[in-house]
Amino acid sequence: MRSAYLVPCLAVVTLFAAACAEPESPPLSESGKAALDDVLRAAIDAGDVPGVVAMVVDRDSILYQGAFGIMDAAGEESMRSDAIFRIASMTKPITSVGIMMMREEGLLALDDPASDYLPELEDREVLVSVDTATSSVVTRPASRPITIRDLLRHTSGIAYGFSSHEAQALSRYAGIAPRAQPILHDPGSRWTYGMGTAFLGWIIEEISGQSLSEYLGSRVLAPLGMNDTGFDLAEGDHARLVATYRRVDGVLEGRPNGAVYTPTIRGDGGLLSTADDYSRFLQLMLGRGERGGVRLLNEESVAETVRDQLEGIVVVEQPSASPNTAMAFPLGAGRDGFGLGFQVDAGDGIEGRSHGSLSWAGIANTHFWIDLENELGVVLLLQLYPFYDEKAIDLLTTFERTLYRERAR
Repeated sequence: MRSAYLVPCLAVVTLFAAACAEPESPPLSESGKAALDDVLRAAIDAGDVPGVVAMVVDRDSILYQGAFGIMDAAGEESMRSDAIFRIASMTKPITSVGIMMMREEGLLALDDPASDYLPELEDREVLVSVDTATSSVVTRPASRPITIRDLLRHTSGIAYGFSSHEAQALSRYAGIAPRAQPILHDPGSRWTYGMGTAFLGWIIEEISGQSLSEYLGSRVLAPLGMNDTGFDLAEGDHARLVATYRRVDGVLEGRPNGAVYTPTIRGDGGLLSTADDYSRFLQLMLGRGERGGVRLLNEESVAETVRDQLEGIVVVEQPSASPNTAMAFPLGAGRDGFGLGFQVDAGDGIEGRSHGSLSWAGIANTHFWIDLENELGVVLLLQLYPFYDEKAIDLLTTFERTLYRERAR
């Protein structure tokens, strides 16, 4: 297999720059904005989703914003455009940018063994079997160490219990905490969604000597003006936090927010954010590492980040081991590439987005994509479980299809 790592940096930057030259970003007409409003309103009126906020941006400006439905469990509070959402795994791309900043500063290299910074990852063995009756676990040595690159592109073999029956069995029957579990396959041999970015967060803390919250806050969030984004809920913002909903037997059931918000500070999830704030992060990527005169990454770093890193690596549908948390979700269907912290559209676009577009999501059906060719960033935020809920995905794809249709008029 030809190694994807051997592509010269200069060639990557040249191709990246050529692909991104003279992007087309026509404004969205008033009728186009109304059409997007109609898509969101229809999903609310049909009872498909409880509440939604969406925003479309280009490199410099907001093209569309809409907020519909409700934001509390009792159904009494209308959705606000500045509502705060638990964005969960949409934390991962932000952590990944933090790692790429450290790479630029010479503090780490992508193909360094991750154990150079976190010794707990040294000699992590591969799972052969777990006996649910006896709790016995059989492992074997891995073919090579887990690298920083593996953690960024989800090829480390580290899994999540909600999308891996094996990882769930290791926790439930063998009593092995997720952070200490054996990996599911040799590093670099398969794509498995997991908590690798959590380890990247711990690596950031080890190298910087700061908490992850402090590092991302000072180096990424504050420079981008993402003042409503963080791991903890600011005093006075509780009323802006959207309640979570779950679809149970086809019925939406709301869960009220607690009186006190308990933060989760991890590289793979835990951030709170708004549509406006996260759109600023999308504009950073549309600007090839720069937004509003603030540069966080150079263009070579961005080119490496957005390059599909999965050449020759097996990609399979991620199963559902906890249907109340997440349904089975395909990485495929033309979007089966992955870069360094972002999914990469490896096809020709399904509902409109271009080849090479970036995307990811959070477990409560928060979604974004970045169309580099057309210079568009889109964020669509829900607080609805399980992940990959059929109605949530229908809304996402209908919104995408409508957006590109209206821009083509």
